[in-house]
Amino acid sequence: MGTGSKVFVALAGLLALGLLVGSGVVITKLSLQPESSQAASPQAPDPAPVPSADSLGESGDDPTATPTADPAAVAKANLSLDWLDETSKKTNIPRRVLQAYVGATLWGAREHPSCNLNWNTLAAIGAVESNHGRLGGAKIKDDGNADKDILGPQLNGQGFKRIEDTDNGSLDGDTEFDRAVGPMQFLPQTWRSMAKDGNGDKRADPNNIDDATVTAVAYLCKSGNVGSSVGWDKAIRSYNDSDDYVQKVFNTANNIARVAAPAPAPAPATVPANNGQRR
Repeated sequence: MGTGSKVFVALAGLLALGLLVGSGVVITKLSLQPESSQAASPQAPDPAPVPSADSLGESGDDPTATPTADPAAVAKANLSLDWLDETSKKTNIPRRVLQAYVGATLWGAREHPSCNLNWNTLAAIGAVESNHGRLGGAKIKDDGNADKDILGPQLNGQGFKRIEDTDNGSLDGDTEFDRAVGPMQFLPQTWRSMAKDGNGDKRADPNNIDDATVTAVAYLCKSGNVGSSVGWDKAIRSYNDSDDYVQKVFNTANNIARVAAPAPAPAPATVPANNGQRR
């Protein structure tokens, strides 16, 4: 959550995965109105390409087959390593973090099919909030955990919203005021109500990128269809009700869509024989 925000998180829309592959990218501009007037709802950012499961050839067991599958496993099974490497370089998103963004939205597409959340908007919020987990010199490790706690500024009313301590410092280490926590910058009170286990380790940690991104998707999808212009604007403003913030997320999401590596073509399939007549 942005440190000047209302309470927590929101994101924008994902087209059905089949429509993401090979979709065109058109960058549009959001013209903000003066703060004294109501800004018009922007068009939702363009979706970035992502390889779907059938475009990647063999991937082993299908972790989406059971409701207990964790998103990290979904991403590992369904994402091309070459695509991850190339897109990570082009977007400056750490590879492990990129895997979490895409894995979380794959999970969201299954669990909340009417939400229409795409990974580049999730990534845009991660960029604005914590520079993809780099806030304060932190780094997301290969296991998905931050190498140190990621904490936003103290929300003491001086330049930020005033939020007195709600967790006795258990998440943010501050017993006087709250701080946003983790790569997706959750407020402690929001984390308590929404926390998800995103990597199957039976715990929810706001400083774990899988847990944080899946929880963000679950929270955002409470807004309904965030793929529409009105829904996208509403969702982003529930995260931070600021024209400047909406503009930053919108621009960042579109920039990611513009530079992300194209998804690979679907793998070729063997044509079945017709009663032995075709060879």
